[in-house]
Amino acid sequence: MKLEYITLAVVLVFFAAFAYVSSTGNHEWGGADGEAENVIADLTGGSYQPWFQSIYEPPSGEIESLLFGLQAAIGSIIIGYFLGYYRAMAKIKAQAGPDGKDEGLNAHPAR
Repeated sequence: MKLEYITLAVVLVFFAAFAYVSSTGNHEWGGADGEAENVIADLTGGSYQPWFQSIYEPPSGEIESLLFGLQAAIGSIIIGYFLGYYRAMAKIKAQAGPDGKDEGLNAHPAR
């Protein structure tokens, strides 16, 4: 029961912090690309010219966010698949005895 109270308290603290930060000020959410451009412009005095242009520029910020979310979802699926696969393999190996024979429920036939 104590764990549930601790979890509830942590969730409430994060929710309160999110609500406070979201309601105060004008927030512009940007990625690391924009920050890197600003640092490069500051270091070079604005004289730097990029040598490469993007292959595809999304028509809007919403499409860009959609593609980013899709990329994250596909990556999560791939990572989850391999984690599950290796966990299952470890479980199968653990069920097999030291001699490699299955020690599970069906290891010994019924008499």
